[in-house]
Amino acid sequence: MLNQEMINYWKKSACEDIITAEGLFRIGRYLPCLFYCHLFLEKIIKALVVKDTGKTAPFGHKLTRLVKFISSVNFTPEQLDLLDEVTAFNIKARYEDYKFAVHKKATQEYTQDYLTKTKAFYLWLQEKL
Repeated sequence: MLNQEMINYWKKSACEDIITAEGLFRIGRYLPCLFYCHLFLEKIIKALVVKDTGKTAPFGHKLTRLVKFISSVNFTPEQLDLLDEVTAFNIKARYEDYKFAVHKKATQEYTQDYLTKTKAFYLWLQEKL
């Protein structure tokens, strides 16, 4: 796959995941919504990795590790903190022993806050492509 094809793949897939996250939020499925917030950020970050490196994005889900491959964007400490917080949704939504703990926190208000933050961050990253 050519670099532009990989970038387009990650962008399209991220866009689909935003739609999924919004749909999950609308029906009150807050924990899966948070998981998809992580997923769409991971995919737009991987598109930027391909753009900057000219190579396939590395495997992995830790967002702060992935952004280290992006040289064209300077991330603020606040943005890196958000990425760390969102990375936890990937783990906590997938493993049963963590699900229960985060499920209590995944209220409508909590989830709305992260959905709003991650969508805004996604749009900011998309501008860099």
